[in-house]
Amino acid sequence: MDEHIHFELVSPAKLLISAAVDMVVVPGTEGDFGALPRHAPMITTVRPGVIDVYTGTKVSSRIFVSGGFAEVTEDRVTVLAEEAMPVRELTKDMAAARKKSAKEALDDARTERERILAEHQAAVAEAMDAATAG
Repeated sequence: MDEHIHFELVSPAKLLISAAVDMVVVPGTEGDFGALPRHAPMITTVRPGVIDVYTGTKVSSRIFVSGGFAEVTEDRVTVLAEEAMPVRELTKDMAAARKKSAKEALDDARTERERILAEHQAAVAEAMDAATAG
């Protein structure tokens, strides 16, 4: 019998994906991880990067996420993303604008909290740039 894992990707704006898939590779803060049917349950944070969704042995969908949380059970992967969009919608100009904004935020940061938020913006910009490159 063919087994699948149900994948849901939710951003504050909308539900981006809700489908049975063969595997999902998520950019976790401790490293990328692949979730297959019967995966050990876990909850983890997601770093800025690209989620690869597999149908069969091929990537059927690539989605950029700016961070968030992932919950994995034996039959389901749920990612709650801060921001998410298909990689095909990203452009080098978008990444460059994000980099510029992050640099300005870092230069203007006056408190520890502002610095941490600006560093996160910079990480998102770098991950977005990497996603547009390949």
